[in-house]
Amino acid sequence: MSVLAHKIVWITGASSGIGEAIALEVSRMARPDHPVKLVLSARRTDELERVARQTGLPATDVLVLPVDVTAFDQFPALVERVRQHFGRIDFLYLNAGISQRSTVVDTDLSVYQRLMDVNFFGTIALTKAVLPIMLAQGSGHLVVTSSVAGKLGTKYRSGYCASKHALHGFFDALRAEVHRAGLHITLVCPGYIRTPLSLQALNATGHLHGKMDTNQQEGMAPDVFARRLLKAVARQKEEVYIGGRETVGIYLKRFLPGLLSRIVRNREGP
Repeated sequence: MSVLAHKIVWITGASSGIGEAIALEVSRMARPDHPVKLVLSARRTDELERVARQTGLPATDVLVLPVDVTAFDQFPALVERVRQHFGRIDFLYLNAGISQRSTVVDTDLSVYQRLMDVNFFGTIALTKAVLPIMLAQGSGHLVVTSSVAGKLGTKYRSGYCASKHALHGFFDALRAEVHRAGLHITLVCPGYIRTPLSLQALNATGHLHGKMDTNQQEGMAPDVFARRLLKAVARQKEEVYIGGRETVGIYLKRFLPGLLSRIVRNREGP
């Protein structure tokens, strides 16, 4: 709790899934003598307000700030609003993202553009808008939600994998640049977490997949994931893998890539 005490925590993608779970877990750690202030962002204002109520925090300690992560030109004004409201930004949890369920040959180029705008360009655009504040403070922690798919490739998720791989290159480079300035970056690679990710995934034409994958349905509970993530952030981990046995794929990619390739080739269904 000492890591979060008196800190300003901005969470994107906070209306559901991982982002919501992080918001609720952070709020559970708050104490009257160790308050935490939250900024909750996503597109759906009504869902953000629901999450804000569920935190149980005083209304003065929660700022509901709707954000469309593809509206890049609005980010400087939104960041300034947070600065004026709370005075600083200590943690930025970058969770907003969408997935994909379609083959390369069938997928419209527009779908790849959408995936990159939301998962990659939106993330780095908001990061760039927040960076000057953190650099001026001499402190700050960026927590970036990647995926196991950010470390390896698998069927029906080519654009999703590409966008998550890109995050690793960008934030590894940024970490080296800002280390001496007192900033920290944690890249988290979730495995299967029980969230609506597959329901909201894009199909080959950009419409919603609309189906809950079995692996997603049987995945780790979001609150369990959030607790493990917050512990890793408190230890200032640079990269962390959280999930079930699917996270073993990351180690197979490193040490037994041929075996992983055969497993991926033989995998059935989206």
